[in-house]
Amino acid sequence: QVQLVESGGGLVQPGGSLRLSCAASGSIFSISDMGWYRQTPGKQREPVARITYGGSTTYADSVKGRFTISRDNAKNTVYLQMNSLKPEDTAVYYCDAWAYNRQYWGQGTQVTVSS
Repeated sequence: QVQLVESGGGLVQPGGSLRLSCAASGSIFSISDMGWYRQTPGKQREPVARITYGGSTTYADSVKGRFTISRDNAKNTVYLQMNSLKPEDTAVYYCDAWAYNRQYWGQGTQVTVSS
């Protein structure tokens, strides 16, 4: 079992920045890829960014150049640095991790971009 706990969400003005963190615990030695998804009411959860254990990254087109995903394997933590935030980035952001061919999810953290 893997437990994921996100933090760092909140209210920010357009153009501002936030840094999300996701700390993993439990069977952490089995974790391979980690990533971030987001979801707004009435819509499907969509992938935002992903990082492999070795540090290779992929991003959704909508966040390329603005968001940066990173991970600290020693701390079992993945981060999402979000810059130049737009109102359309408003969503609940979820951390995920793959372990033993199973996807685990955090509880989500709200990000609201509004003036």
